[in-house]
Amino acid sequence: MDRQPPQQPQQGQAAPLDILILAAGLGTRMRSSTAKVLHKLGGRPLIAHVCRTAAALVKGERPVYVVVGHQAEEVKEAVRAELGEGGAVFVTQTEQRGTGDAVFAARGALASADSTLLVLSGDVPLVRAETLGSLVHQHRTHRGRGAACTLMAVRLEDPTGYGRVVRDEEGRFDRIVEQKDATPEERQISEINVGIYCFETRLLFPALERVRPENAQGEFYLTDVPGILRADGEDVSVYAHTDAREVSGINTRVELSDFERILRLRTLRSLMLNSGVTIIDPQHTYVSPDAQIGRDTTLHPNVHVEGRTVIGEGCEIGQGSRITDSRVGRGVTVKDHCVIVESEIADHCAVGPFAHLRMNARVDEGAAVGNFVEMKKSRLGSKSKAMHLTYLGDAEVGERTNIGAGTVTCNYDGREKHPTTIENDVKIGSDTMLVAPVRVGARSVTGAGSVVTRDVEHDTLVAGVPAKVKKRLQREEEPESKAAESRSDGEGEPVAADASER
Repeated sequence: MDRQPPQQPQQGQAAPLDILILAAGLGTRMRSSTAKVLHKLGGRPLIAHVCRTAAALVKGERPVYVVVGHQAEEVKEAVRAELGEGGAVFVTQTEQRGTGDAVFAARGALASADSTLLVLSGDVPLVRAETLGSLVHQHRTHRGRGAACTLMAVRLEDPTGYGRVVRDEEGRFDRIVEQKDATPEERQISEINVGIYCFETRLLFPALERVRPENAQGEFYLTDVPGILRADGEDVSVYAHTDAREVSGINTRVELSDFERILRLRTLRSLMLNSGVTIIDPQHTYVSPDAQIGRDTTLHPNVHVEGRTVIGEGCEIGQGSRITDSRVGRGVTVKDHCVIVESEIADHCAVGPFAHLRMNARVDEGAAVGNFVEMKKSRLGSKSKAMHLTYLGDAEVGERTNIGAGTVTCNYDGREKHPTTIENDVKIGSDTMLVAPVRVGARSVTGAGSVVTRDVEHDTLVAGVPAKVKKRLQREEEPESKAAESRSDGEGEPVAADASER
């Protein structure tokens, strides 16, 4: 990606902040063919969580730099989905030779920048922007003039497996030693290196050139750089954080599951305390961190609210329902075991139980979708009803229209999909087949069991297979009052226009 050279700070100003995310690793302990940073937490890839936090710090003033390697194109796609085109600059680590080599891969993009560089890991999804902001502040103000490097550390009861932060007799930073290279005495140290750093960029890359793979892993360790800077007489500070879980990385599927639970309960707690949402059983309710739910809405057990779903105030979401990337208005009742995907439900509607809305289905204000009704790429108009065992595909249904039980819009001819249009105040009798493309005019009625293959004019009763015109309806008549009557079609066969509003 071609970019202008990074801007240099003016005299007296703090160096600008650049952020480098390391996302090139294999993640072998995940036992997966998918790169670790692409595994999902709360419905989003791990790398997306880190990118969002990074974006909150740079505020669009500078790009986020991302080191890619394993499954590079897929990682780039995930980053772009979060930051947008132009929000990131990618650099490639061609071989997996350690964290120092990963950072060194960004030398061409960053070495000329007189900036503060914040180095993050793509597998640390819960770290907060506020925490990183405090780290950067300490780095810039250390001893009144700032540090060459500031590393984040926490204390663990069991530090096994982590690099230890070794301090000198005065309590200042001395070096980092990895578990496999530590002496028995050093392994007793409980303060561990988190893997999040601030560096002055102009000092970082010359120090990286001096790193050698003289360790049990044979890798170039970024953890050697603070010690090199310290030996050069530069100030290295340690930011002692207190929440180990927030700054922990994910290495196994067990840890991924633990983090999912933490993130889920954090989200539900915020909804209950800050948004006024009632959650009957938080242990068995799942809400995306990106979802929005209004005050006085109730979520029953085993509800899943996924993606960027928005649910309004005063709704009730029944047990076992799943709502994904959809919008739900105010005062809506979603009954048990509904599936709603990429659809919209207006205010004061009722849906379900066992309804399925998908592919931009829309239910207008005051409408009702009932038992085992499926809507695909269709609209149900205001105060209209489709209550039982109905399929509405590629259909436009007007206002105050009733769709009888068992109705199907036959939208597919074996090669193409076709639309069905049903206008206002129509009564579609039970078990009607509407063979698209077809239009039913306003205030018309179809008899039960009809197969409608041609357009129906307004104020018309049709029935039969195929459906034929039986009567022109007067506007002052109430077709609903005729719906339950059996009429003769002239050949002794009954015609029933079943409104089916049970």
